[in-house]
Amino acid sequence: MLENPTKIKTGDYVILQRQKYTKLQKFGNLDSSAVLGKDHLELRNIDGHPYYSTFKMIQKEGKGRNRSCTLQVCSETEMRNIFDVLGGSSSGADNRNIIDDGESQNLGPEDISKLREECNDSSKIIEKIVENSKTFNSKTEYSQEKYLKKKEKKYFEFVQIRQPSIRLLTEIFYRQDPDKILGIRVDTLSQIISYSGVSSFGNYLLYESGTNGLLPAAFLNSMGANTEAKMVHMHPGNVPQKQAILALNMPEEQTKRCVSVNIYSVLREFYQGSPEEQEAIIEKLEVPTPTDENPSKKPRLEESESSNTQPQSSSSASAIEKQSQKWQLENKRACELLKEKFDSLVIAAKEHPVNITKTLLTFVKPSRPVVIFSQCKEVLMELYVELKSTTEVTNLHLTSNWLRMYQILPNRTHPEVNMNGNSGYLLCGYTIR
Repeated sequence: MLENPTKIKTGDYVILQRQKYTKLQKFGNLDSSAVLGKDHLELRNIDGHPYYSTFKMIQKEGKGRNRSCTLQVCSETEMRNIFDVLGGSSSGADNRNIIDDGESQNLGPEDISKLREECNDSSKIIEKIVENSKTFNSKTEYSQEKYLKKKEKKYFEFVQIRQPSIRLLTEIFYRQDPDKILGIRVDTLSQIISYSGVSSFGNYLLYESGTNGLLPAAFLNSMGANTEAKMVHMHPGNVPQKQAILALNMPEEQTKRCVSVNIYSVLREFYQGSPEEQEAIIEKLEVPTPTDENPSKKPRLEESESSNTQPQSSSSASAIEKQSQKWQLENKRACELLKEKFDSLVIAAKEHPVNITKTLLTFVKPSRPVVIFSQCKEVLMELYVELKSTTEVTNLHLTSNWLRMYQILPNRTHPEVNMNGNSGYLLCGYTIR
């Protein structure tokens, strides 16, 4: 137990865990709520408690399939394991005499519903169900354990509030929709961080085309809070994705070390002295050009609309001006770092990475790591051949990230049946110029 554990406060992102299921949730204010399955949870009572506290779900008055519950912090005795409660049960040698005739349980659905309303302790509910089972004591220990886990999953009434971490966020995002984070699994993310050499000092260049902010969040997490390291986060869109960064509840001084800029805009500003070079660089990048929604064009857009019959409010104009100023300041900060050059380059692109890599290699110091991730090995093979023909990068190697998850239990260790073995490909090397 930590001496001074971090406490939950309003405005934080938290992770709700019920058994093995995890969910990211913002605890915006005391009226915040969350939905877990069919249960509607009021989060008011978690405020001020330490992270990793366990709360008991207390059903409010009223019936129905969609239950509304409040949370009550648990005592140590309430957190006992269901297997300790029923550990004295006898078991059979095998299941040959067990017949699934639908009559092995003395309690009917109405009896169980009534029991659930009267009893708030899931352990007692399961204990009653086991007592009224005609076949439980005849099952093998393995079958009994599976039976208890199934019932525990159905009647489990406890929720743990966990502090968001890179590993948990990666697992949640990957489970929800792998395509939204380019299929980057936690083992792939750890390799990207390791190969790129991100630490608490130095400057780092990252280009990614949509990972819910997972890659920049992982970089900031590796850089730490009390550090002078900086990162330029380039992206092809108008607004950077920052969900993972926000979810980590980082202090402001840490998030300020990440300069998020549109790759098209920042390169235009960097090469502003040479229009020909600007166009040549931008055309080769093969990334979407900014639309009229780009902050750099918004002031002009609003000026053209000011002649309309409906005048724009002063507050709206002020907000747009601030947004434009912020965008310009971020571009200037990024250009200063581009001139200093970087200690590593990481690219995770949906686009073909050849031109992006060749353009951004200019800004990397000699003898520094370069890491390119893609879900398609063919494009990395083409990039491998391209870089091999130059004298810019050496020690190139292309790897496939393959992982098999195993269930490790006594006398029954085996790989999991449903899984996705591949998590993209990595091309790594070191600059030599």
